[in-house]
Amino acid sequence: MKIFFVEPAIFLNAFAMSLTTPLTTQYLYRRIWEDTGNYSFAFDSNISQCGQNESSTLFAFQKEVQKKVSLFSLQMEMSGLIPGLVSTFILLSSSDQRGRKFPLILSSTGVLVTNVWLCLLCYFAFPLPLLIASTFIGAFFGSFHTFWSACFAYVVDQCKESKQKTIRIAIIDCMVGIVSGLTALSSGYFIRQLGFVWSFLITSIALAINLAFIVFFLGESVNESSSQSVPMSCIESFKTQFQRTYMLFKNASGKQQPLLCLFLFTVVIYFFVIMGIFPVFILYELGSPLCWNEVLVGYGSALDSVSFLGSFLGIWLFSYCMEDIYIAFIGIFTTMAGIIMTAFAKTTLMMFLVRVPCFFLIAPLSVLRSMLSGVIPSTEQGTLFACIAFLETLGGVIAVSAFNGIYSATVAWYPGFVFLLAAGILLIPVINLCAAKWIMCSERSYTVLAQKEPSDDTSD
Repeated sequence: MKIFFVEPAIFLNAFAMSLTTPLTTQYLYRRIWEDTGNYSFAFDSNISQCGQNESSTLFAFQKEVQKKVSLFSLQMEMSGLIPGLVSTFILLSSSDQRGRKFPLILSSTGVLVTNVWLCLLCYFAFPLPLLIASTFIGAFFGSFHTFWSACFAYVVDQCKESKQKTIRIAIIDCMVGIVSGLTALSSGYFIRQLGFVWSFLITSIALAINLAFIVFFLGESVNESSSQSVPMSCIESFKTQFQRTYMLFKNASGKQQPLLCLFLFTVVIYFFVIMGIFPVFILYELGSPLCWNEVLVGYGSALDSVSFLGSFLGIWLFSYCMEDIYIAFIGIFTTMAGIIMTAFAKTTLMMFLVRVPCFFLIAPLSVLRSMLSGVIPSTEQGTLFACIAFLETLGGVIAVSAFNGIYSATVAWYPGFVFLLAAGILLIPVINLCAAKWIMCSERSYTVLAQKEPSDDTSD
């Protein structure tokens, strides 16, 4: 008996991914800490291994460790850029012929292989450069953007009414936020009580169960007639998808073309900043003057995940009294305020308060995707979201690499510089939305004028 609900797979994947990210960052931090100098890292201590006296050798050593961790993270992200782009493009573009389970299975397999390798890496203390190879192999099977985009397509296939789609997607957003928040909250206790090996083993088991559910229990959402169509090669898939993307912009009429470009560019830039800056939060929290331990890092990550639920509530409440574009403005401005606060956060309380303005962090992405889908016909929705997934994969890898590189270059003289830069970049989406609002108002005025002209002629 097949199950046509992808939510269990999303639940397990969200648990594994939200636990793997802080585990990997902190494992790298501790390994590089111990490999760099003679300072030992106390794994069971309640005190963060961090120097706060700027004149001490420990302070300079800690800054050097942060720089090395940031550069190593950059190398990891860059190693997965090309295979991640290629796999995302091919898997999603061929899912109409091969079915939605095809990208779900391959991307889940890649994440499972990466987590198993992380477990072995921790157990045998293999050289860290081997971690870069595992990132390359995992990205070759498909990035997490591939998994989430395939899940979104699966949900859309199952829903016939727009209201039903909205409810299903809203439930998924809330579920991901709650699962990610609880997992991030407990990540510090996983490290302290179980260690890295057992923690990575737990994520691997969860991913193995997820893969088994998709393969044996999840039903295919694509009709058999569609899935049994003539298969295409990789080159043909590239050509077909590029042609569909080109026609998506070419067929846009009137003011739809500039709106499509503006909304798409706004999504990419906002996603670029969010994906790039928030991984730096962990490094910033581990360093001076905050000097957080793994438990506090887990608390902070949990508060970040609450933004999923907060964004859903914000959209649900604000949609009764304002247009979607104003909801996007609110989300961008509040996120900008939170990022600026981070640059000047010097205490634990201040760092926790930073999360308050970021309560609507996800709202602009949800609203902008909805506005994008309203610009184009329903027959081209699949092409649109494949294009978004491709750009998010490219932008996400470049963002993490760029912000890690900037942080490693500026951490010695001012760690908060990268956050001020990120807040400044968010002015670009604001400008884009202002231009989009002007186009929408002018088009509305033109429509009203066109409707009035025939009545004037008949009165004569």
